[in-house]
Amino acid sequence: MISGKQWRDAVISGANNIIKVKKSVDELNIFPVPDGDTGTNMSMTISAASSALAVLEDTATAAEAAKATASAMLRGARGNSGVILSLLFRGIAKGFEGKNEVDGNDLVTALDLGVQSAYKAVMNPTEGTILTVARVATERAAAAAERDTDPIYVWAAACLGAQEALEETPNLLPVLKKAGVVDAGGKGLCLIFEGMLSLLRDGEMVETVLTPEEKQAETEAFFRNAAAEFDQEINFTYCTEFIVGRDPECTKDPDDLRSYLMTIGDCVVVVDDEEIIKTHVHTEAPGNALQKALEYGQLLTVKIENMKEQHRKASEANAQAKAAAPAEKAEQAAPERAEPTDDFGFVSVAAGAGVQDLFRDLGCAGIVSGGQTMNPSTEDILAAVLAVPAKTVYVLPNNKNIIMAAEQVVPLVEDRTVVIIPTRTVPQGLSAMLAFDPDGSVEMNRSLMMDAASVVETGLVTFAARDSEFGGKKIRQGEILGLENGKLRYVEDDMIQTVVKLTRAMAKKETAFITLIYGQDVTEEQAQEAYDRIRSKISSNVEITLVNGGQPVYYFIVSLE
Repeated sequence: MISGKQWRDAVISGANNIIKVKKSVDELNIFPVPDGDTGTNMSMTISAASSALAVLEDTATAAEAAKATASAMLRGARGNSGVILSLLFRGIAKGFEGKNEVDGNDLVTALDLGVQSAYKAVMNPTEGTILTVARVATERAAAAAERDTDPIYVWAAACLGAQEALEETPNLLPVLKKAGVVDAGGKGLCLIFEGMLSLLRDGEMVETVLTPEEKQAETEAFFRNAAAEFDQEINFTYCTEFIVGRDPECTKDPDDLRSYLMTIGDCVVVVDDEEIIKTHVHTEAPGNALQKALEYGQLLTVKIENMKEQHRKASEANAQAKAAAPAEKAEQAAPERAEPTDDFGFVSVAAGAGVQDLFRDLGCAGIVSGGQTMNPSTEDILAAVLAVPAKTVYVLPNNKNIIMAAEQVVPLVEDRTVVIIPTRTVPQGLSAMLAFDPDGSVEMNRSLMMDAASVVETGLVTFAARDSEFGGKKIRQGEILGLENGKLRYVEDDMIQTVVKLTRAMAKKETAFITLIYGQDVTEEQAQEAYDRIRSKISSNVEITLVNGGQPVYYFIVSLE
């Protein structure tokens, strides 16, 4: 039988195993654009569980360990791969409910529930991905359990099945075979399962040694984007993080703790559930923060770090970046929970001060900083939703890799209606906002916004993050890529030439409006040159607007309507 302590330690071991090699998993992404973050997203998602489990007592049951894992992973889920991973472990938690220990049959039931949950969450499940790896692992586990219900034997069979399925992924997805790689999400799942097996079968926890920079990134992961951006002057010295085990008899509202912390510092984030309160604050008086926390229960874990020293090098790098690109407006330190008094409100995911301002100008009160390569977590989006004082909050992810994380917010919110408009690009999000009818019903607006988003053509100009071969073309790292509605159209050496060719090719007879949004790595002179060249090649009947978006990753975002 597997105890709660064993399951706790196994998950931590699995987390360590993928953290150790997450960059190699990132590099398995076949598309050359800079979105190779599968390993990073999965490691950050399960690291949220690892942090929560670190304070779980040895006497915890298997059900308690699984529940703590699922709860933390749901809140920390990042990107599609992270969300799917969290759904798998949420199913495992359901299968462990009420059990002090689990055997092989329990593992099979739990894995099956996780696979069902993950498949249901994906609109069009694709075989040859992490879903296939999880499903085959479960099938092999079930076959093993018919022979022997020893849980170690069953989990080992699941690991073998996962590896077998991973090796098969290139035969299920031709693009993987052509690139000569296996599926990145599937590889990440195998690494996690293997790290767990090391603990369960051999009693050896996989250890991982992070660089100071990586350790800091993992520490800040839970609070990324919910706290202030660290590209500004640090007003308070000590980054103080702690977890409070809630006293069941305490009736104090965690919002009161948040309000107090706001008086002694900034970058305040307070996230709570039935059992714990997880808190982050930048302050000069960490002792006062801890003393206040004791009013809510016992301190389970405390971490206090001197930010000024930690961020010295980062500040220098940011100063250099600011000299070459427009600085984004600082986000508010931490969104405070607002009572839902207005009829409706909006939350949008966007990167770049100019792009964020576009959404604000259209009435979007909640902005979550993020996008390509910077996928916000479910917790980040949840915090923004709760900060919007509306009875119905419409959420625009504006990136295909963020939609699933946004969808996980819906069941977490009880005091207002959350409507996810699954926009896949910034232009789709802007068009959806423009289509909103303040007098319309929720269903009517959902339809209006999606219809508006569906007719927008999106062009993207970015760079190749790695050497690759895609669509029969050999692509070198650093080459300029032009994408039409997500599909690679041009590989060039010049970003201005690329955006001109791309826009001209995408413009149709019925095109009436073109918006050219230029990013942080494009100068005003370059943007104006691109505009002038496009203007000279497009019908004078088409209105063209040039906008300084300040976005990272994409030199240009082109919207055609």
